[in-house]
Amino acid sequence: MARVYYNEIDPYAAQWLRNLMAAEPIPAGDVDERSIEEVSANDLEGYEQCHFFAGIAGWSRALELANWQGPVWTGSCPCQPFSSAGQAKGLGDERHLWPAFRSLIAQRKPPIVFGEQVASKDGRWWLSGVRADLEDLGYAVGAADLCAAGVGAKQVRQRLYWVAQSRGADVAGFERERSSLCGISGKASAEHSDCGIPARLWDSADTCPAYWFDGLPRPVGVASAYGNAISPQIAAEFISAYQEAIT
Repeated sequence: MARVYYNEIDPYAAQWLRNLMAAEPIPAGDVDERSIEEVSANDLEGYEQCHFFAGIAGWSRALELANWQGPVWTGSCPCQPFSSAGQAKGLGDERHLWPAFRSLIAQRKPPIVFGEQVASKDGRWWLSGVRADLEDLGYAVGAADLCAAGVGAKQVRQRLYWVAQSRGADVAGFERERSSLCGISGKASAEHSDCGIPARLWDSADTCPAYWFDGLPRPVGVASAYGNAISPQIAAEFISAYQEAIT
């Protein structure tokens, strides 16, 4: 069985990860509650999947939905420094943790990395810097601006999804089809989707993570952890689009 690493600093979300592993909608693994800034490259030795800023395992669940096979890293860096709803401190915010994530990527060189960020003006600016950093490290990078409404949710939840593939891996198909992958974009309202993503009906309680994990009992304190999560269904569509682009 693949070894899986989850890094999550919030104790509540970390316990939720353990509960989800026990209920088996996500792979069993090790939960590390340290800040990513305290994690060394050696700590990650032997893991096939590494999920940073794991929240309630949205990326792990998305990989399962997309039938992902093979080694992969994921990480949705904190959005608060670049969100229009936050203080917009940008690179000066202590929650700007991309440099720590970048350092681990540079040292361990995972073949594939998936990530996500808020789709604000500052978020797009952040992504341009991330792309430059990853390309300097020898990765090819693709991205798409997608919304949760694109899979039938009754909310927009617009996000930037990105993927980086090491040029040391088999990237021929990825390089050829990267423009196609980046073309999966669009805006949508909560009432209507024109994102071009295959529609999947969501439960009417679309903001409830219990539905994301296929009928698990609704946990207490759902609102607290919901803010620390991606939409697994839209992430799964992005992963699937990537897989189709390289085949």
